[in-house]
Amino acid sequence: MVAGLSDGAVVVFALIGVALVLFVTELIPNDVTAIGIIVSLAALEPMTGVGSRQAISGFANTATITIVAMYMLSAGIQQTGLVQRLGLSLARFTRGSETRALAATVLTTGPIAGFVNNTPVVAVFIPMITDLAEKSGVSPSKLLLPLSYAAILGGTLTLIGTATNLLASEFAAELLTRGPIGMFEFTALGVVILIVGIAYLMTVGRWLTPARIPADADLVTEFDLEDHLTQLRVRRNSAVVGLSVDELEAQMESQVRILRLRRADAVFLASETDQRIQAGDILTVHGSLQAVNAFRENQGLRHLTRADITEETFAETPGADILAKAVVPEASRFVGETLAETRLEEFHQTTVLAIRREGTLIRTGLDEIRLQTGDLLLVQTVPESVQYFTDTGALLVVEESTYTRLLEAELEETAPLSSKTPVAIAIMAGVVGVAALDVLPIVIAALGGVFLMIVTGCLSTADAYDSVSWNIVFLLAGVIPLGIALEATGGSEVIADVLVATDEYLPLVAVLLLFAIVTGLLANVITPVATIVLMIPVAVDAAMELGAEPFSFLLAVMFASATSFMTPVGYQTNLMVYGPGGYEFTDFVRVGAPLQFLLAGVTTVGIVLLWGL
Repeated sequence: MVAGLSDGAVVVFALIGVALVLFVTELIPNDVTAIGIIVSLAALEPMTGVGSRQAISGFANTATITIVAMYMLSAGIQQTGLVQRLGLSLARFTRGSETRALAATVLTTGPIAGFVNNTPVVAVFIPMITDLAEKSGVSPSKLLLPLSYAAILGGTLTLIGTATNLLASEFAAELLTRGPIGMFEFTALGVVILIVGIAYLMTVGRWLTPARIPADADLVTEFDLEDHLTQLRVRRNSAVVGLSVDELEAQMESQVRILRLRRADAVFLASETDQRIQAGDILTVHGSLQAVNAFRENQGLRHLTRADITEETFAETPGADILAKAVVPEASRFVGETLAETRLEEFHQTTVLAIRREGTLIRTGLDEIRLQTGDLLLVQTVPESVQYFTDTGALLVVEESTYTRLLEAELEETAPLSSKTPVAIAIMAGVVGVAALDVLPIVIAALGGVFLMIVTGCLSTADAYDSVSWNIVFLLAGVIPLGIALEATGGSEVIADVLVATDEYLPLVAVLLLFAIVTGLLANVITPVATIVLMIPVAVDAAMELGAEPFSFLLAVMFASATSFMTPVGYQTNLMVYGPGGYEFTDFVRVGAPLQFLLAGVTTVGIVLLWGL
């Protein structure tokens, strides 16, 4: 046994160590890791002190249920058309000015994120902002990172702003001699944090944010596909004459895919046509230079010189195929599947030509690649599929021409408000009001709101269940009993003792700042949800040992875990803009680190002034 630690604490720390490695490396999905934590804690009950009932208690936790309900309520608001309408108005107002575009983006996103789940807000705004950037002659990279950061900042405004706030409220009720945190109890400090964050993004952050993607970048160039897209003319004596595209691809051994067939002025999408190939036809193919050259020679085809393929090549035939970028969102049903398993080409006339993942371009062997959250796909698709992906949330499509048409049309036609809009807004306002006035606990108010949304027709049951990020729910349910085990075995007291020891060298306010900094750094690595579960018991124990105000230490951990800017995996909205912005990992450190430490200081001072030590 390690000195000062019980056998149980050693086991729990070992589990935490394994979990941290898995969270950071993502060898398996984080929600699967959380399930493993549940099983391990229950299996090792004599040492962890967590029985089977406690191990699964996270599923019945008030915060978990509230978060599920808030996902559903956000979906109801999303379907009113308000967010899309706001996005279009924003794009129209700011076109042509980078400063106005940046200011309107962060000033709009922040307040909305205090009441509506920020993931769908960012999902709606990404295509709008990308198109706006192009029309303004601005790199989308200059706007997308501030978009994500503003959404994170807005989460500090209210109790329902983020999952971490709700978890902190649950801990406040369990660990302290007070009830749950009120709906607007910390809003004053949240407003200060939002203002300071926006001021940073408009000044220092704007200067530090790189322009990774040129404003006028062609998609073929952006994904470096000049040597992977080729046009070939069919000769009279070619072996492919008389074959259908399916028959040709069935007998091909090379890693080449047929994308489209052009005959005179007609264009046929390879994934849907049954046309027989004729002499003179032009085939657009995708593959490495070596594979395409081998295919050309084997089939007796001729390479079209002076026929470079660009994004415009796919857009020159209205109503046919287009090139577009698509982000794989966290809740996508394609996450974890290989491209072959998604059957995108077969069912949705969509072919993936390249994948950008964490700054790396993947252009070959695509069928065997398993899709991950945040992957940016370059796809050849059709307008109908773009609409399907948008409606279902399977992919977040960034297709410029669609939003150009929206911007040029009448606002009432392109973003009409639902007839249920007043009802949905009234329900959401009622949930916030009832919880703020402490008429009902937030969990009951939120569930009541979901009930009313469904029975009034604002939200269907299918859409309600589809709106929930179930991986986040399982992550919550898995890490909550880990916090219970840490407390039961005395592990949190041991960590608190180590941090309390700094009191000999640091004033109390500096110890509070240290908690904020350590929590923020940890949240950037293992997700805010896991961090707050591990750190709040430690912070409360430390405050009690120091004779300080435990609620102040709890708030420091809550704010720090909710504001993680330094990595793309620190917050899900960071991951959503990672690919579309063309960012590198270091961009988040360069822009996010100063903001992280600035807000740690602001939070510490604000807590001392408002709640004391």
